[in-house]
Amino acid sequence: MDGHGKDLRIPALRRFAVAITALNIAGQTFLGFEQAWAHLVVSVLTAYATELAIETIDAWATRRTPRYAGGNVKLLDFLLSPHITGCAVAMLLYANGRLLPIAFASATAIASKTLFRVRPPAPATPRHFLNPSNFGITATLLLFPWVSIAPPYQFTENLYGIADWILPAIIIATGSFLNTKFTRKIPLIGGWLITFGLQAIVRTSFTGGATLAALLPMTGTAFILFTFYMVTDPATTPVAPKRQIAFGAAVALVYGALVSAHVVFDLFFALTIVTAARGVLLWAAALQTRPNETRQPVAAPPPLPVAVGSKL
Repeated sequence: MDGHGKDLRIPALRRFAVAITALNIAGQTFLGFEQAWAHLVVSVLTAYATELAIETIDAWATRRTPRYAGGNVKLLDFLLSPHITGCAVAMLLYANGRLLPIAFASATAIASKTLFRVRPPAPATPRHFLNPSNFGITATLLLFPWVSIAPPYQFTENLYGIADWILPAIIIATGSFLNTKFTRKIPLIGGWLITFGLQAIVRTSFTGGATLAALLPMTGTAFILFTFYMVTDPATTPVAPKRQIAFGAAVALVYGALVSAHVVFDLFFALTIVTAARGVLLWAAALQTRPNETRQPVAAPPPLPVAVGSKL
């Protein structure tokens, strides 16, 4: 909600969907994406099918109208979230010529929103706490050892000269606009970036590594995309500015610990660990705040008037 009580979720999803679709199309046509068009199509269609199937089953089980019912606009808005997830999975994973791992990642990402939820006290509704795209990618990397993250160079492989600067500038500008006006996640981005830089300096001061090398990931297009479009997922990150800063800092600190332990794919594993830990904390807080309801004895109804001479 904005300051006037307006729900910004759908406008934000629409703009995110347009941005990530444009990037995927550009990547497939001239930027230099290593994946085939088939990976993008399979990923997006799998995300659509999984989201529709889960919603249909849940609506049937709870005897309610599916959220996608009510016309084409309702259906398109409902598919915005799985569309973004499918595009992100196809863009960030590399499975060579295989399509099954990509479909698995998309289906897992969508299913995680139903499987991993926190149930706050009523009347609040259950909410998922794992970043869907990131979790789908993480699970796929763990279960399919031959799958990897797409090479970072693919985003600017076919760009030269000033174009190497224009694309990251566009991503930063659009990401800053979306996260300022719609998701309100600028504090999180600040906490993430500042702590990332600090952990690189501290880590290399103890290990003797090159500080500039530890800071080098911050200059890549993949890092910029992660910063503005992955770690800021509004549904799985805090709302309060101070908690946003703590969340971003936590991801950076876990990343530093994973790097020190020589774990690959650090960014994605770090975000999964932090969102899972936050989910545990939310679950524990929900248990504590949920009232220990003991059924109050129901007051007995007043006795019926007894007629004179009646026998009871």
